[in-house]
Amino acid sequence: MSKKIGDIKEELANLKEIELLEFINNYSSDERSGVVKLVERAKKKLEAYEAELDRIETIKKFEKQYSDCEFICGIDEVGRGPLAGPVVAGAVILPKDCHILYINDSKKLSEKKREQLYDQITREAVAWSTGLVSPARIDEINILQATYEAMRQAISKLSPQPDLLLNDAVTIPKVQIQQVPIIKGDAKSISIGAASIVAKVTRDRLMVEYDKIMPEYDFASNKGYGSAKHIKALKEVGPSPIHRATFIKNFVLPNNK
Repeated sequence: MSKKIGDIKEELANLKEIELLEFINNYSSDERSGVVKLVERAKKKLEAYEAELDRIETIKKFEKQYSDCEFICGIDEVGRGPLAGPVVAGAVILPKDCHILYINDSKKLSEKKREQLYDQITREAVAWSTGLVSPARIDEINILQATYEAMRQAISKLSPQPDLLLNDAVTIPKVQIQQVPIIKGDAKSISIGAASIVAKVTRDRLMVEYDKIMPEYDFASNKGYGSAKHIKALKEVGPSPIHRATFIKNFVLPNNK
């Protein structure tokens, strides 16, 4: 007796990607139109999975190029542009045989996907850490120097210490470890992409917590960036303790300074 189409649909919904080919082989001879559609859906999923496997191998290019190094660390930052909140750097050393799929520039991923990948990255990484520099410190030394400081913090917390740093675009001053700056590195290196995700999720979670204390600025939604609601609150309420004074000069009224 043939399995019900509803049961086959549920089976497909619960399949792991590596099981798709077996599903296709099992049901490709079933001529019922509903099953034919499910098989076609499975084929598209399999094509997407195989394309992702190829993409992940491509973004291991730099890790393979420097494979003589035992511990390769990706470095990236999040939060250079917002009006409020810290700048956060992520540092991640992935295992040589890393098989985590869908790592990419964090901005290209949905919040749900970033959260899932954050959990997987922090679980499977050889080592990972974050560095955080406050708004007051950003005002004191400027955002570029604060970014470097956050990156140095993140590197210093790693155990083991890396042999090589793959950085998103920058060369970090006052660091003795060999560095390779890569333009748009968060989309070109799996290690930098992983660091980008760790930094982004860490900072976003922090801004959600700030929103609970200071809901008028809508930090949970805008994460400190200059949304219309955020700027309106700045003009009407004035700055909060986590605003960057050097970033908000054009939005704060004289009596709110």
